[in-house]
Amino acid sequence: MMTEQEIMEFARAEFYWLHAHPELSYEEFETTARLRAAFERFGIRVLDVPLETGLVAAIGSGEKPIVALRTDIDALPVTEATDLPYRSLTEGKMHACGHDFHMAAVLAAALLLKEREAALEGTVYIVCQPAEEAPGGARCVLDTGVLDGVTAIFGIHTRPLYPVGTFGLCTGGMMASTDKFEIAFTGVGTHAAQPDRGCDPIVMAAQFVTAAQTIAARNVNPLHAAVVSIAHIEGGTTWNVLPERVWMEGTIRLFDADDRVLVKKRMEELAAGIAAGLGGHVEISWKSGAPAVVNTPRWNELAADVAKREGFTVVDAVPWMAGEDFAYYQETMESCFAFVGTGLGPENHHPQFTVDPAGIPQTARYLARLAETSLRCVTRDFGA
Repeated sequence: MMTEQEIMEFARAEFYWLHAHPELSYEEFETTARLRAAFERFGIRVLDVPLETGLVAAIGSGEKPIVALRTDIDALPVTEATDLPYRSLTEGKMHACGHDFHMAAVLAAALLLKEREAALEGTVYIVCQPAEEAPGGARCVLDTGVLDGVTAIFGIHTRPLYPVGTFGLCTGGMMASTDKFEIAFTGVGTHAAQPDRGCDPIVMAAQFVTAAQTIAARNVNPLHAAVVSIAHIEGGTTWNVLPERVWMEGTIRLFDADDRVLVKKRMEELAAGIAAGLGGHVEISWKSGAPAVVNTPRWNELAADVAKREGFTVVDAVPWMAGEDFAYYQETMESCFAFVGTGLGPENHHPQFTVDPAGIPQTARYLARLAETSLRCVTRDFGA
């Protein structure tokens, strides 16, 4: 038996180790081994799931109903610029998005649940998911079929926007869908002093960059959030030659599925129209990422009630245009995702990103109580 204080001390020590030993997407071998060792040390069963990295553990009877707590486990290709005593030991790799905090909090929640295992009215899966940043790790977990019987899944994400002890929840879009695009405008190269003998793709690209901003301003419902960002452009090699080709890439971010279709359609129409009007042609390709994170209303309400009963502050979450592959779970099961206040430092993905480990106990207590309450609600209130 462990006291709650002992559990939290253990979780904080694991947080320090995890922060100092970051691993990138699909490379989380030491991280997975560390988590497996912690679960097995305290008698938590690790399921036999065909994942190269990441794992799924189970607490409870092994019978339905089943709810799940999910943590991501990968780090970012960022060189840490903090002076923390537990800073990253690997140049060019850093837990700059709080996944180390997520792991420590979910691990502590699992240990709390293990201590109360006999009282659980079902089973809690602990999903340690690889490759959220890649992204795509959620799909790898789903493809194994291990979550096929899960009624609801719960996740968290650190937000320095909120102080420690604060949870952000909402029923609308919390995190945006993510799509990457690549566009290549092709014309005819020529001497810069003789533009009439060519077809300038730089002009095509310049017109498109400006025109693309009208999509969010003039095509999307003004009450909906939409971002069209062109982040990288390449064209030409010297000052006196007009190139044959200009290439660009960027991203669109939205909360509404219909808007996602509309924005893609309008971008393709604009690019084709500009290229044709200026005598060139265009190719556009898409790499679709995760859909938007949108909570199931009844689980969002329950999560807020649990947090309040545990004495925490609950606020309406400020939607975040970043992406999160937790959304893939939401396509197959009900769910709730919460922002967790970490109260320190710059925003996520910054080389000086810092979380306050004092938030680990609060988050762990919230997650453990949420899992317990959810199982009771499935069997009693919601219907099995």
